Amino acid sequence: MGADSTALVIGATGNVGPNAVRQLIGEGVTTRALLLPDDPRAGRLPAEGVEIFHGDLADPDSLLPALEGVDAVLLMWPFFTLDVETAPAVLAHIERHARRVVFVSSIGVHIGYEHADNNCHAYLEQLIEKTGLAWTFLQTTGFTANARLSYAAQIKATGVVRSPYGAAARSSIHEEDVAAVAVRALTGGDLAGRRLVITGPEVLTQVEQVRIIGELIGRELSWQDVPAEAALNAMVGAGWPPAYASGALDYFSQLTEEPELVTTTVEEVIGRPPRTFREWAAEFADDFR
Repeated sequence: MGADSTALVIGATGNVGPNAVRQLIGEGVTTRALLLPDDPRAGRLPAEGVEIFHGDLADPDSLLPALEGVDAVLLMWPFFTLDVETAPAVLAHIERHARRVVFVSSIGVHIGYEHADNNCHAYLEQLIEKTGLAWTFLQTTGFTANARLSYAAQIKATGVVRSPYGAAARSSIHEEDVAAVAVRALTGGDLAGRRLVITGPEVLTQVEQVRIIGELIGRELSWQDVPAEAALNAMVGAGWPPAYASGALDYFSQLTEEPELVTTTVEEVIGRPPRTFREWAAEFADDFR
């Protein structure tokens, strides 16, 4: 992609999207962002340099104005909203307009833990492979930002994080590093047809993550394991599909015995190592105070 090229970020207000938008603008790429109508997170995007379009993946035709004249698409699809009826139509529209797609997938596909019949990342990878698009899949571990979602409210309220599997060891990846790899794949052709396994530089248990946050905010924090069944009920109550919630907890159970893998993919692609969890937590320490 040259400076006169156009990239569309679908899922632009999530964890990776705003970082990708900023980096694409920095690369001189004409950048578009697809937002839901009345997206409450629109403020995460830069005030200038990005063209805003509104659409909904549940309504494939609503994407057409944003896709007109686009060369490449960064696709993030919230798994709660994936619909096997509309996903093929969305990809057909992308294929008719763009030449390249970068899809933010999951480590679960790489290790064989997630199957296509789960109608999530593996399913979308299969659909994308059947198109004529030049594709790159980013099979990521959990985002460091998930710690904010999982821990922040409890840390603020009591200083005790109550959740299952504190010994689960993850190689969480800073979402800005995922964006950097995505932008590299969007703007260069040498990563086409590759599945890139994206991890952070280290393995930390959930207990160790909480300890690091405590050190950074100057507060003694603790972890209390709770039964997985209680967590499952809470996740389903919050809107998680039951099968996906159960699978996620099973994976965390597995990580108490076999830590998540660590790859050097980020450094190989962008020329520097990924950020550590401590670096992320220092950046967002105020969110835990």
